[in-house]
Amino acid sequence: MDLEKIKETTDFIKNLLGDFTPEIGIILGTGLGSLVNDIEVEHTVSYADIPNFPVSTVEFHSGKLFFGKLSGKKVMCMQGRFHYYEGYTMQQVVFPVRVMKLLGIQTLLVSNAAGGLNPDYQLSDLMVINDHISFLMPGNPLIGKNLDELGDRFPDMCDPYDMDLVKKALAIADQQGIKVQAGVYISVPGPQLETRAEYRLLRMLGADAVGMSTVPEIITARQMGMKCFGISVITDMGIPEALEKVDINKILKAAYAAEPKMTQLIRELIRDL
Repeated sequence: MDLEKIKETTDFIKNLLGDFTPEIGIILGTGLGSLVNDIEVEHTVSYADIPNFPVSTVEFHSGKLFFGKLSGKKVMCMQGRFHYYEGYTMQQVVFPVRVMKLLGIQTLLVSNAAGGLNPDYQLSDLMVINDHISFLMPGNPLIGKNLDELGDRFPDMCDPYDMDLVKKALAIADQQGIKVQAGVYISVPGPQLETRAEYRLLRMLGADAVGMSTVPEIITARQMGMKCFGISVITDMGIPEALEKVDINKILKAAYAAEPKMTQLIRELIRDL
């Protein structure tokens, strides 16, 4: 991890923002980018124009940073993230989260598209993440020389997702009449979807949903002392006994169907922070 590159990128963004200082970081997952339409945007910049910043290679991730106000709070929003399966190192995947911390952000909200493992879930359900399983990922963003300025060598992970934020989100969903689940997210490298046997194993491990992102970002944010909230949209079902072939168009369709509910929930959660 190159601290000088992180600082260089942070300084570039600070110069762009002027006196605008974001409080909340948001990372939007596959098919979930329209939250930016609710932001009173003050600054926008493409990843390709930011020094040292990775560039998203996934076609449905637009690759832009948005800065502005959402529900009265100053936010930095990533429309598109980075994945290990794109060929990036774990340190590159979490680079934007490091920058967020140096910009002064204390709370990170993360969304993703995920496969449902819990048979009680349905397509386009929302799942508030209350825990995760990380050991199936082929690496960890904290491996290597530790930079004490960024956090502890051995960060505690007993509560990777802030329980107060989880409770608030569930209460908001109840008040707004939004159907939500709460469960465990497991991260895998991808990019292929799982076999029947793998889905069966993941469920045996205690996971309710599976995806290819989020966990590295949360680990990094928690190391740096940020409060974290995660939400998944169930875009396909990984039930071995009733497995159907899935393509990206079906996944995006399920994400788009759930997106208004997710946007409403995040908007109200930010208002309550």
